[in-house]
Amino acid sequence: MGLISNGTTIFDNGSMASGFGSSLNFISKATASSSASIEFTSGIDSTYKEYVFYFNNIHPATDSADFQFNMSTDSGSNYNVTKTTTFFRARHREDDAVTSLDYVTGNDLAQSTSFQIIINNAGNQNDESSSGTMTLFNPSSTTFVKHFMTDINTYGQEDASYRRFVAGYGNTTSAIDAVKFQMSSGNIDSGEILLFGVS
Repeated sequence: MGLISNGTTIFDNGSMASGFGSSLNFISKATASSSASIEFTSGIDSTYKEYVFYFNNIHPATDSADFQFNMSTDSGSNYNVTKTTTFFRARHREDDAVTSLDYVTGNDLAQSTSFQIIINNAGNQNDESSSGTMTLFNPSSTTFVKHFMTDINTYGQEDASYRRFVAGYGNTTSAIDAVKFQMSSGNIDSGEILLFGVS
């Protein structure tokens, strides 16, 4: 399978593309540089029924900060969508002393407007960072709730690989038109977030 791009669209040039008929359409990119937050207040609309955020080496300024997000129905004036979510992770330390797969009760939400944690206890050492994706489904629907899923890997505390999976829904039938990412404390020291629409 090969991937090709014309600068705005990434797609498989083989049978998979023709079989599924989908492609990633680049919308925008935000680069953090000691940034308090990253907001996407345009580009999330009825053009696509699926949007994917790509996180590239997200690195916090503050050790053990949580990377989190929230959604808006009023173009970013308020980020307070009610959410119900799940959070689980796989963990493996370099010294092989800890291997686990567990549900993290303290990181889920039950009908809460709080920011949802998608990376907990991120490390701020020079070589520590997180990369992965978050998919938001049909945000412009005025009929259904707004489902999302994340899949993110982190090299972080305890010299370990953490793969975190978060899923849930924004319990609103209003259109989602903005998304905000931030750390629970301190800035996003560096990293990129790219937004694509899936057609």
